[in-house]
Amino acid sequence: MPKAKTPIVAHVNLLWCAHQRVGGSEEYLIRQLAGLQQALSEHGEPEISCTVHLGRRLAAERHELDSFTQVVSRCDVDRQATRVAIEHTALARATRAADLVHHGGGTLPIVRSSTPTVLTIHDLQYLRFPQYFSSSRRRYLQAMMPRSARVATTITTPTAHVADDVARSFSVDREKIVVVPHGVPTLTADPAEVQHQREVLGNGQPLVVYPAITHPHKGHLRLIAAMQWLRDAKLVLIGGVGSAEDDVLNAIAASPHPEQVIRMGRVSDEMRNALIAAADVVAIPSEEEGFGAPVIEAMTLGTPVVCSDIGALREVAGNAAILVGHEPEHIADGISHALESRDTLVSAASARVRNFTLEASGSALRGAYIRTVEMA
Repeated sequence: MPKAKTPIVAHVNLLWCAHQRVGGSEEYLIRQLAGLQQALSEHGEPEISCTVHLGRRLAAERHELDSFTQVVSRCDVDRQATRVAIEHTALARATRAADLVHHGGGTLPIVRSSTPTVLTIHDLQYLRFPQYFSSSRRRYLQAMMPRSARVATTITTPTAHVADDVARSFSVDREKIVVVPHGVPTLTADPAEVQHQREVLGNGQPLVVYPAITHPHKGHLRLIAAMQWLRDAKLVLIGGVGSAEDDVLNAIAASPHPEQVIRMGRVSDEMRNALIAAADVVAIPSEEEGFGAPVIEAMTLGTPVVCSDIGALREVAGNAAILVGHEPEHIADGISHALESRDTLVSAASARVRNFTLEASGSALRGAYIRTVEMA
């Protein structure tokens, strides 16, 4: 009779994950761990037990983590200095006997045990667009990320695009990088709410929705500028307040037809789904993404996608979206094309989303954990 495999004791560092402030990386890790739970229940051995280290706000708001053993910090880990101090003290002590520690925020603590590590790197935006980072944040990442990538046992990234970028930029072996795709759950929208939003916001006009925090690299300004070529359409911007919020509001006010653009801000998950489902097009004009979850979220809800022709989005969207350049005219042309090709895009998207389920993401993470322990 085959011998049962030894259980794996894993600890996951989510202390870096300031709820609703770190953008898509929060959804990526939370959904990934939810998928891991599914994968563990289906695959059996080796058994993997996970303890999650996180802040109070994240623990209170993200119930997808309720099934994990949790170590909730009493300190305000949303402050970087506090979080770094805890990673080097309390976290280091608590994880000393673990089989592996998974750090989800792109860096490893300088002080840590010899425990094998999994390091998730979401993107290398700070290298491509340093102007969007404060000087202190940029210096921290420049000092910590290359070193962390080189000493990590295993690196996980959301796309092969990021994996290749990490290997090239930090001179690490591509073989130690595992692609763990973003897993999107089955999303639903209330049909009555969808129809209501179409009537209230669109009022018979094509409706374009962009769900993104207003950070500079997200490209809100170019999308607003593109609306001058789409006079019969409405644009709805949803998502939290980022560092470019004032610029976005000023661009709306200064546009030739400011009534075309509605800035709704952060909305509930239910409303977000309803707005995406109500849209005729979801537009994603980002300069840089590690994955681009709204691409798959829109496809899941049956809405055509127009997105920037950049590495990660090109990889994720495949042939199921309209890829465009960054110029406002190109974005407008892409939206017009998507409006004319709705049925074709929706059909292609229904097949595309099968590659990005919670179970697929969780299975890939499980494989990365097993690989890391076996390499130790």
